Amino acid sequence: MPLISGLDHVQIEAPAGCEAHARAFFGDFLELSEVTKPPVLAARGGVWFALPDGRQLHIGVTKDFVPRDKGHLALRCDNLDALTERAAAFQISLTLDSELAPLRRVFLRDPWGNRLEIIEVETETPAAPF
Repeated sequence: MPLISGLDHVQIEAPAGCEAHARAFFGDFLELSEVTKPPVLAARGGVWFALPDGRQLHIGVTKDFVPRDKGHLALRCDNLDALTERAAAFQISLTLDSELAPLRRVFLRDPWGNRLEIIEVETETPAAPF
């Protein structure tokens, strides 16, 4: 059995005072549900979101924040066309990428300039129990 059993959460950095923009971008635009931070950590700022697969995305406040360009978060979606339409409605610019065709993906920036990748992955239909 492997020592590591999976990924629990990922954290991206943001500047102090990021919470309202985080909720607008990750909550309203990407439709992720906010997770209540433990009180001992809430005092540090930032905000946490639940991903549909049970993992979490943490937005953490960092002093002397610098946006990440190469290192990035890659999220999955079922319908990239719907995501691009939603981005237009929210006035969020993105870049379509066909470099890995037939894989469909886009790149965009979070409110603080961090690079994000969104990849279209079809949802697997669970096997029927027998």
